[in-house]
Amino acid sequence: MQTLKKIALVGPLVLGLSACTVTTRANVGLLGSSSNLIARVTPDKGEGATYLVGEPVRVSVTTRTAGYVTILALNQDRSANVLVRNAYVAAGTTTFPRAGDGVTFNAAPPAGTQSIRVIFTRPRPTTDLVLSGVYDSNRWNTTTTAYLTPYAAADRDVQETYIYIR
Repeated sequence: MQTLKKIALVGPLVLGLSACTVTTRANVGLLGSSSNLIARVTPDKGEGATYLVGEPVRVSVTTRTAGYVTILALNQDRSANVLVRNAYVAAGTTTFPRAGDGVTFNAAPPAGTQSIRVIFTRPRPTTDLVLSGVYDSNRWNTTTTAYLTPYAAADRDVQETYIYIR
C-alpha cells in the first residue's frame, strides 16, 4: 500500500495507506522469495479490493514460522514508505496494524494502484531498511535485495500484493 501516506508514527509502525487493487503475487522473483516462509498477504477487504481515500486498511500476513516482518508501500507516484519495521510475528496470521501499535492505516492520495511488499526474516534484522526518493521496479527490487543479502536463503522471504485507491 505504497500509496499509503504516513498517518502516524507510533511504536514499530510507520505507515500511510492508499486504496489499492489487491492481487497477491507469491514469490516475486527477488532474492529471498523462494523459501515460502510467507504463506499469504491479504488486505482486509480481499484481493483486488478498492479503498476510498480516508478509509481504514488492514493487512494480514500469514507466516509459516516466527520471525520479523517489514512492510513497504510503493505509491502511485513511485515514492516509497516503510509501514511496519522489523515487527516480531509468531507463526500464523498477524493483522497490521495491531491493536497495541497505536496507529491506523488510512487510504491516502494519490489514487491508483499501490504495491505492498512484505519482507520476512527469521533472525531479527540488524539494520533498518531506509527508503528515499523515487522508485522504478529495478530500484525497488535492488533495495529489497540489498536489505536481504545478509540473511541465508532459508531465513528470508518476500511477497507482494496490491490494492486500488479511489
